[in-house]
Amino acid sequence: MTGVRWGMSSCPTARFHATDATTHDDKSDNENRAGLGHVLGGVTTEHVRRRVLNTAVALCLTTALAHVGLVFLHVAPSNVVSQRFNSQVDAWIYPFFEQNWRLFAPDPDSVNREISARTAHTAPDGSIEVSDWVDLTAVDASAIRHNPLPSHTAQNMLRRSWTSYVELHGGDDLSRSDRAVMMQQYLRNIAADRMAERDGKPFENIQLRVVTLPVPAQGSADGDRRAAAAKNADTRLLPWWKVASDA
Repeated sequence: MTGVRWGMSSCPTARFHATDATTHDDKSDNENRAGLGHVLGGVTTEHVRRRVLNTAVALCLTTALAHVGLVFLHVAPSNVVSQRFNSQVDAWIYPFFEQNWRLFAPDPDSVNREISARTAHTAPDGSIEVSDWVDLTAVDASAIRHNPLPSHTAQNMLRRSWTSYVELHGGDDLSRSDRAVMMQQYLRNIAADRMAERDGKPFENIQLRVVTLPVPAQGSADGDRRAAAAKNADTRLLPWWKVASDA
């Protein structure tokens, strides 16, 4: 028994083959593990990407369907569903997604409006600095004139905001509903943004002046038409509105 043990332990060939087999098995096992880890890592990354993409697509589709449904409830005749969710529909639609049927039954303006704004700033010494009037309508008109593709904001944003404001406030400036408050803030913010872009000077208050001019009749001289329109002009001065100091 002793001789057998000595022979087996002392044989160089057996020892070499045993070591080589062990090394080869370890190497193969490490390679298999590395390959398996690479495959699993690739599968995991691809799976995460697909889940993120599917989630994004589902979110976009849900938002689009919800938008179409809310717009439909807004333009559809009054019904049980639209009455029940009236506040939610109005919160989504106004003021950016307002819809109407004027594409099929246009109602062109019969007057011209000149909307101007001025700002007030309190100086360090306590004095109040009031700016000159800036004709915001003229700025929009200059952006539209000779422009084959004028922007929607230059054509309609200021004009429609004032029209909606008048519809909700009438002849005074008292906001009697949440929507009226929202439209007042909307009109104020439009004017404040445009005044801030004009010169970049700080201000804390802003005031609007709206001059309504009837469209002059055809067939008269241009000077006479303008004089007649100016004679019948109606000027409305809105109250001072507070805005952020960094507007």
